[in-house]
Amino acid sequence: MYQLTNLQLALPGGSIESYISSVNQVPILSLEEEQIFARRLRDDDDIEAARHLVMSHLRFVVKIARGYSGYGLQQADLIQEGNVGLMKAVKRFNPDIGVRLVSFAVHWVRAEMHEFILKNWRIVKIATTKAQRKLFFNLRSSKKRLGWLNQNEVNEVAETLGVRPSDVTEMEKRMGNYDASYDGLDSDDDEDLNLSPSYFLENKTAGPEELIETAQLNHESEASLLKALALLDSRSKDIIAKRWLTENKTTLQELAAVHGVSAERIRQIEKNAMEILREIITD
Repeated sequence: MYQLTNLQLALPGGSIESYISSVNQVPILSLEEEQIFARRLRDDDDIEAARHLVMSHLRFVVKIARGYSGYGLQQADLIQEGNVGLMKAVKRFNPDIGVRLVSFAVHWVRAEMHEFILKNWRIVKIATTKAQRKLFFNLRSSKKRLGWLNQNEVNEVAETLGVRPSDVTEMEKRMGNYDASYDGLDSDDDEDLNLSPSYFLENKTAGPEELIETAQLNHESEASLLKALALLDSRSKDIIAKRWLTENKTTLQELAAVHGVSAERIRQIEKNAMEILREIITD
């Protein structure tokens, strides 16, 4: 079956105003026309019927998108997401259920817009549970005044929306927060930079004296290791080098084949050599 999301909406490009003007010029289908196109889509997979159903309801998506203008997101993006929901609704619409497509599609349109808003309103997702999503989209309209809710208002909102008072308080805090730049403002003022989160993190970069001390310790350790290796016999030295001093570690079986002994014997030689090295380096 075709994918409704691939429908081409043949409308003139440009500004959001020109798009809205165009969709408002698309005729609204009568009940009889809607039923005819819906049945052609359901029974015959008629892509042209699907196009008529979608096009005639685009103005409906625009109207819903305007209701979410207070979230600070682009209307064009909300409309685009709503159109996806509309096409999903058209694909699933049954003309025999006794309701108009516009009533059936509202759930799908709002669901796509809600998901888009939750993903893009903040860097960190603000609502994940069902109760949190309900509060996110209803808390502001439920508040009777600006400012923080008092306990009586919290209880009233919780009872109205069917959630816990603690959920109301937590969501109010989340919605009152804002996204802060990790590196602070793009400013030459040192005071602005000092307010950024990065200013308060511990600087774990080593200072000059630590770098020198580390370099000296590494040099001394390397010298001790070379001195200790020089005291080993050639076979032990070869085993230690290939087992510990190369990027690609050689297996016991491979070394056994090279030296003509068993893998267990290689393991014993390796163990004895490591004990000798440890004693010399730690003295």
